[in-house]
Amino acid sequence: MLIVVALPLQAANPRYAGMVVDLDEGEVLYAENEDARRYPASLTKVMTLYLTFEALEQGRLQLDQPLPVSSQAASMPASKLWLSPGSSILVDEAIRALAVRSANDVAVVVAEALGGSERRFAQLMTAKARELGMRNTTFRNASGLPDDRQITTARDMVTLAVRVMQDFPDYYHYFGLQEFTYRGTRHTSHNRLVRNYPGADGLKTGFIRASGFNVITTAKRGDRRLMGIVMGGFTAQSRDKHMTSLLNRSFVRAALRDQQNFVSDLSFSAEYMAFAPSSTPAPTRDAPPAAAPVSTPEQPAVVATYTPASAPSESVSAPSAVDEPDRQPQEDPLQAFIERERVMAARAAAGGWGIQVGAFSQEDQAQRYAREAADYLSRDVGGQVAVDASAGQRPVFRARLMALEEPQARQACEQLRSRGMDCMVVNASL
Repeated sequence: MLIVVALPLQAANPRYAGMVVDLDEGEVLYAENEDARRYPASLTKVMTLYLTFEALEQGRLQLDQPLPVSSQAASMPASKLWLSPGSSILVDEAIRALAVRSANDVAVVVAEALGGSERRFAQLMTAKARELGMRNTTFRNASGLPDDRQITTARDMVTLAVRVMQDFPDYYHYFGLQEFTYRGTRHTSHNRLVRNYPGADGLKTGFIRASGFNVITTAKRGDRRLMGIVMGGFTAQSRDKHMTSLLNRSFVRAALRDQQNFVSDLSFSAEYMAFAPSSTPAPTRDAPPAAAPVSTPEQPAVVATYTPASAPSESVSAPSAVDEPDRQPQEDPLQAFIERERVMAARAAAGGWGIQVGAFSQEDQAQRYAREAADYLSRDVGGQVAVDASAGQRPVFRARLMALEEPQARQACEQLRSRGMDCMVVNASL
């Protein structure tokens, strides 16, 4: 007999937050610490680019317009283009530098061009965040450099990522660029997921020591597009592996849900997010000359509205450093979680199916009910009693019988239903 209680990931990594949303209907397929306060790091630049694209749409900027470089902008720490005070950079070049290089000096150039000062621009960023429904985000700078007052949540960042794709399809392709050349120097992107994950076509990475390694990624398979975020990774590599795992599992979950068979969907949040279009249409104008071919993703049409029960209250530690090095700490809880997911997937490939007969607030109730179900089944079914706990303030203990092949699991459910017990087939990897 095997009794298993799964521990939530946040117990191992207090900076972690993650979320995956199916953009077809806005359904949340995965969420953990999604409303907890986190540092955005260079994910901030998605908002900087949102306001840049808005200015282009409204005719306040042109792609071939030079922007002046102040001494303040030139003094920003790396990552940067090392712009010289008194020089200039074209808007198109600035966008590429933000999307690909995550250049902090360029972020200030754009902020000063649109807001007069970076401080004023940050106020505009926060105001736009509220307009987009990002209730728990405050911006203090345009780059994401350390500021203990610059706070967001995984949910808010997903909202921003969807809206920038939805509101500015003609400019979304910038988030998929993997390199650009500026004054003879070739710069490459930190975003390896766009290169390596099938169907991924954008967005943005970020890192400061206080935040850990962050990434927002969107990917499409067939007619389905997902948007995912991982915050608080211990390394860029483990962050990317975890995002890959979340997207893979979410695509599978969504496909199984579409089949409307007996596979359990208890891991779904039954929550939907809405990403309403901007209420202020851009003025009509002649389109600016395109600097590169545009690839326009299909846009989601979602109608439900999310209302949080309360604002997050988690405390956060003060930031202390910048850049996105590929460092390898001695202990990496996120890597351990990835390994656990790999083992779960291997179980699904061989005897990784099972049945669930109930969900309880007390672990001993779940164990007792799982054993009772096992006693009802014929001996040729086999399997192992298992109880796992869902994450959350009030854990739910799920009574299961695992280590079955899929036909055995379906046979077991038929036997239990004939005795009047509720039962559903579950896949251990989901």
